[in-house]
Amino acid sequence: MRTRHSSDLVQAHEARHMTIALLGYGRFGQAFADLLHDAGHTVAVFDPNAAVPIALRRASLAEAIDGADWIVLAVSVPAIESVLRELKPLLSQGQTVIDVGSVKELPCRLMDELLGADIEHAGTHPLFGPLSLARGERPLRTVLCASELHPETARRTRSLLESLGCEVIERDAASHDRAMAETHALAFFIAKALVDMGIGEDLSMAPPSFLGLANMLAAVRGDAGHLFAAIQRENPYAAEARAALIEHLGAIHRRLSDAEGAALSIPDMNEPPS
Repeated sequence: MRTRHSSDLVQAHEARHMTIALLGYGRFGQAFADLLHDAGHTVAVFDPNAAVPIALRRASLAEAIDGADWIVLAVSVPAIESVLRELKPLLSQGQTVIDVGSVKELPCRLMDELLGADIEHAGTHPLFGPLSLARGERPLRTVLCASELHPETARRTRSLLESLGCEVIERDAASHDRAMAETHALAFFIAKALVDMGIGEDLSMAPPSFLGLANMLAAVRGDAGHLFAAIQRENPYAAEARAALIEHLGAIHRRLSDAEGAALSIPDMNEPPS
């Protein structure tokens, strides 16, 4: 029989049944609550502006976090500072706070400033949403941004996320936001323009090359309205990425209008470099 090492015992301890306070019950909050419940955890929800099921609903912030091992901030990025300020006096040592926002620099900085060394915390960004969960997609990729004040908390947060079926990617907050500006923000920016133009509503004659865009449009339509504004306005690198995209589109448009446009092509990634 294999002897269980201390690391095995710690992992088993961290995978135990836990009480998790979820602050925010929007579309993602609802889906995340189901994920936590399916993993065997007790979920307590506080959101005075949402229709929370009676079994999960708590009447106040203090009631929601009472006895909770983890507190999950599932609120919009602009609301995080006010929630943290209200939350801090109610927290006890031994409780851990994580956020699930799509932008990381601001939430991570605010948690460091307002929770400090007293309360363990880490930033996370689940790269999935209600649609991904409804389709049963696995693994569920999640970015983890550790706080320099609590390096050990990152390991425990990774264990929690992995117990939910997540594949964890560790990055610093700035690297995360730069990557999201060039992927998440640009995808939503392009999709928003196509949606506003009414493109993609009739796919009866759409060629296979458009189907990837069609999936992107469906994903954008399925996300909450505030998410578009958040990933564009709260990400400090999104404006630069949008400007670069517009500049390149303008250059391509101009080249297509002159003789040089005849030589335009999209490089074949499968061809060896000349």
